[in-house]
Amino acid sequence: MKTINKLITLLILLLSCTAFAQRLPFIYGVALDEKRQPLEGVSVYYDSSKGRKETTSDKNGVYALEVPVMEEVTVWFSHISFQGLYVNLRDMAPGESLEFNFAFTPGVINMPEVVIDNKGRKNVEGIVVVQPEIIRAMVGPNAGVENILKSFAGVNSNNELSTGYNVRGGNFDENLVYVNDIEIYRPFLIRSGQQEGLSFTNTAMVENVDFSAGGFQAKYGDKMSSVLDITYRTPKEFGAALEASFLGGSLTVESASKDKRWSGIVGARYRDNSLLVNSQETETNFKPTFADIQALINFNPNKKWELSFLGNVSQNKYHYQPLTRQTNFGTIDNPIALQIIYDGQEKDEYQTFFGAFTSKYIVSDTFSLKFIGSVYHTQEQEYFDILAQYALGDVDTNIGSETFGDIQFARAVGSQLNHARNNLDALIANAEVKGYHKLGKSQVEWGAKYTREDIRDRLVEWEVIDSAGFSIRPPVVDIRNDQPYNPFTGELVPYQNVRQTNFVTINRLSGYVQWSHRTNWGNSEVYLNAGARAHQWQVDTRAGNGKSQVTVSPRVQFAIKPKWEMDMLFRLSGGMYHQPPFYRELRDSVGMVRSNVKAQQSIHIVAGNDYSFKLWDRPFKLISEAYYKKMDNVNTYTLENVRIRYRANNDATAYAYGLDLRMNGEFVPGTESWVSIGYMKTEENLNDRGYIARPTDQRLKAAILFQDYVPNIPNLKMYLNLVYNTGLPGGSPSYANPYAYQSRLNDYRRADAGFSYVFVNRADAKIAVPKAKWLQPFKELSLGLEIFNLFDNQNSITNTWVRDVYTKSQYGIPNYLTSRVFSLKLMARI
Repeated sequence: MKTINKLITLLILLLSCTAFAQRLPFIYGVALDEKRQPLEGVSVYYDSSKGRKETTSDKNGVYALEVPVMEEVTVWFSHISFQGLYVNLRDMAPGESLEFNFAFTPGVINMPEVVIDNKGRKNVEGIVVVQPEIIRAMVGPNAGVENILKSFAGVNSNNELSTGYNVRGGNFDENLVYVNDIEIYRPFLIRSGQQEGLSFTNTAMVENVDFSAGGFQAKYGDKMSSVLDITYRTPKEFGAALEASFLGGSLTVESASKDKRWSGIVGARYRDNSLLVNSQETETNFKPTFADIQALINFNPNKKWELSFLGNVSQNKYHYQPLTRQTNFGTIDNPIALQIIYDGQEKDEYQTFFGAFTSKYIVSDTFSLKFIGSVYHTQEQEYFDILAQYALGDVDTNIGSETFGDIQFARAVGSQLNHARNNLDALIANAEVKGYHKLGKSQVEWGAKYTREDIRDRLVEWEVIDSAGFSIRPPVVDIRNDQPYNPFTGELVPYQNVRQTNFVTINRLSGYVQWSHRTNWGNSEVYLNAGARAHQWQVDTRAGNGKSQVTVSPRVQFAIKPKWEMDMLFRLSGGMYHQPPFYRELRDSVGMVRSNVKAQQSIHIVAGNDYSFKLWDRPFKLISEAYYKKMDNVNTYTLENVRIRYRANNDATAYAYGLDLRMNGEFVPGTESWVSIGYMKTEENLNDRGYIARPTDQRLKAAILFQDYVPNIPNLKMYLNLVYNTGLPGGSPSYANPYAYQSRLNDYRRADAGFSYVFVNRADAKIAVPKAKWLQPFKELSLGLEIFNLFDNQNSITNTWVRDVYTKSQYGIPNYLTSRVFSLKLMARI
């Protein structure tokens, strides 16, 4: 492996931002002989009106050739021992790159034409494109799209059991997710990462992933933080993919009719988190079942009409019976432990049904329409009765003692009983129409959408705390207590008590219009985008109807690519981003729905730069983005694991600013890797009391996603996913003043590694075609070892607050996440 030196080199390059430059588009790749061995001396060239340009492959078979901008060109590959082959390129924009790996075989090979026609559109829009092959190969407890996003500088998550992520100071509810232009929703009641199970996105069905961390266009919806835009694959032929590991598995089958009018892809998944949860401190009887089936059916009756249906059925059953727990914390000089014995269990179920129908009609070469109708139905229950009897005290540190490691002197003893009978039934229906117009070098897009949300929610949740025989009363209950002079006559009340039944209907109308234009300014290429969104909504409850509210969100983007020796692209984007409240944001900390909660508002400015260059004769790109958000009407919240509880009163202002750096490229020939570094600060001001850190104030982030292979054994590959985050705010106890609790959790450090042997991968030119007959049907087959939390770091996500009845002190006990875990993984595709 050539890992360490290259990682150090890559970090130095990222921080210094110095490298050799290139401004023209180019084609690159690896040339192999008929035995799939690197081939030196391959002549790679093209002839054009401006002359001939040529290069040759090196001893590793690697080549790179610059090609003309926005021209049709034929690139030839020739070698003295083989017949030549060629590839046709068209519309390569400045800075574009195309990877083309090939192996010579006897005879002349005419390669199909390769068309690059997006002209760098996604680069100028500030959109990051993630290749599905990287998503499927990269290791992680929740491997998938979200796992890759967490390696970006502006994306943070300190919980490997959750698919939720925070972007540039926002929370889980501030991210837009689309699949085939259809908005996707998350379950409502989930409170911990280990309950989540499966992300909606089925990685095996993905064709394209686009991500924007801010400054996105008006065509995207009304959220303040990010957009994840996923496109599922349209099959061209029969295929099947299988994935199996100790955490579950998936099976995907796809096919298409002979005339290509009908096509379909179906995927079934199953997941079991027992392997991960059993590595935590709490000893449990854990019986989870997470399963879903997705299907995408396409029909093209003619060249102008496209019809498709996307359906999903998901059933998650989470049965949890905690037994014991011991958490050691404190210092070397003063070690402290929390010991808990549990009784009771939790039974949660989440059933979701999703169906969407889309129809696209091409009216003319310059005008097309798209219709989208979708229905999302979720039925969720959260039932638990868990008694925790605890002892908090000093630990016996005498190695020779029989009670070594146990609590020697108890500072606090007591019990805690948590009860819940929560049910939610939500039905969300959408109807939408979109239009696309091409006007020369300009494009106009517009859309209108109607949404109806019908939610029926019952909350019955309470908590009783007993400390050393004293029932702890909530501080909000004001009853005179002057014992021992007079007997106390107040009734016993739970420490927390939430009882609400909500029937809520929300009707929404939203729409957008935007204009995009590409032109030249002197010798520079310029891209412009301007648009606006409007959103009207009204909340109706049994208690009465809320007022109708309207927001308007103008947004602009500007990008320029100067004609310099260095290949640079500069971007500036921003505008107003409103987030009208969803149901969770309307429900306050005691479960009451507040109909007139305003939309949170953010003025967002993003300045970015893309610098493309060649290093070791391979393409690299350094992406830099600086951003600032000024937020008003902020709906503050508390965060418990992944459950967000809002105050629903728009009583704060906030800000966020930061810098994100990401450098990606072929650190190892034929594989893409990247390193990310980010700094972010976000604070909120509650009722003009001064600024304090928001729950997502992550500050420093560093991540490396790395792929490598053994040079002499290209079939043996390594995948490494490293993440470092500084600690999040630790939160505060119930009813406590958050301004008095500004401590932070420990830094989050995690390394996940995977090692796999690839028996077959016909898309990888470095891997020889297998000769064994039993391997012939496979397009891809690999078996690997995955190591989660390689260095066995103790990471925590939240604090459990324990009260000492004598000193009335509150102790923040860290809730640690998973330790080191091993798993095997099999991947096959035919």
